[in-house]
Amino acid sequence: GRFDAYKLEAKGADVLFASYAADTSIPAHTHDTDNYGVITRGELILTQNGMTTRHGVGDWYHVAAHVEHAARFDVATDEVEFWFTP
Repeated sequence: GRFDAYKLEAKGADVLFASYAADTSIPAHTHDTDNYGVITRGELILTQNGMTTRHGVGDWYHVAAHVEHAARFDVATDEVEFWFTP
């Protein structure tokens, strides 16, 4: 599906504005950054450390650097992520 993202660089962090179409899946992967995000529309289904959690509008989530995680979006979803360089 369609994926739109906008990135704003800030000192010590990158900011990602992302939109995901319904039925989007992102396979397991890692980042070198410590990531925090907030859902602004829809829902994120996040799997990390063997646990799956759901995050709706206004919910914040955290993925630590180098932690393998996967994401799924059953409905159209927008989010803002902050990627902090350790």
